Amino acid sequence: MKRRTFRTFAAAAFAVVAPTAAHAHLVETRLGDFYGGMLHPLTDLKQMLPWAALAALAAFQGPQRARWVVPVFPLALLCGGLLSQVVTALPGASVLDVGLVAVTGLALAAAARLPLPALIALVAVMGLLHGFQNGEAMAANTDRLLFLSGMTAVGYAALTLGTGGAIAFLGGVGGWRPIALRASGSWVAAVGLMVLGLQFVTPVVH
Repeated sequence: MKRRTFRTFAAAAFAVVAPTAAHAHLVETRLGDFYGGMLHPLTDLKQMLPWAALAALAAFQGPQRARWVVPVFPLALLCGGLLSQVVTALPGASVLDVGLVAVTGLALAAAARLPLPALIALVAVMGLLHGFQNGEAMAANTDRLLFLSGMTAVGYAALTLGTGGAIAFLGGVGGWRPIALRASGSWVAAVGLMVLGLQFVTPVVH
């Protein structure tokens, strides 16, 4: 039963993070471009899954270090969104993106206490890549300022609430709490490594 549950989770998670062709999917433009920028990453599980893992990993660093995630991540998102307006593509971005998912999951599974520069670098690179991906989704008539403001705001809110919630969760009664977060990291890492391996598989043409 446990094995079947794990296989079901792995299949679902694989479908979430597997690389697919990029498509603009501005969720509800009638709400305005600010809300479009907010909703775009929230409706993309390929972004929300790594964000959740990053918030949990930050919690294992302790409140003092975790505070760095709060300003760095949304600023990196904003920089990535701005970069998407002047650069057409980032070479190797898809492999790096999936690789970051695997690294974040492995670090979370090990409850690794990262050096502060390494933590900041991980947060900054993930934010830059995801900001770029969201920026690419803007249409010609999208208000860039409003869309990027909404994206930055939701990045700040998601990582702040996620990290704070994970710190509070770890501080609760029960030794099972760190184990639960670490187990989720192992699932994220497994899926990330599987997808990363598929990046280098050459399809067989019959």
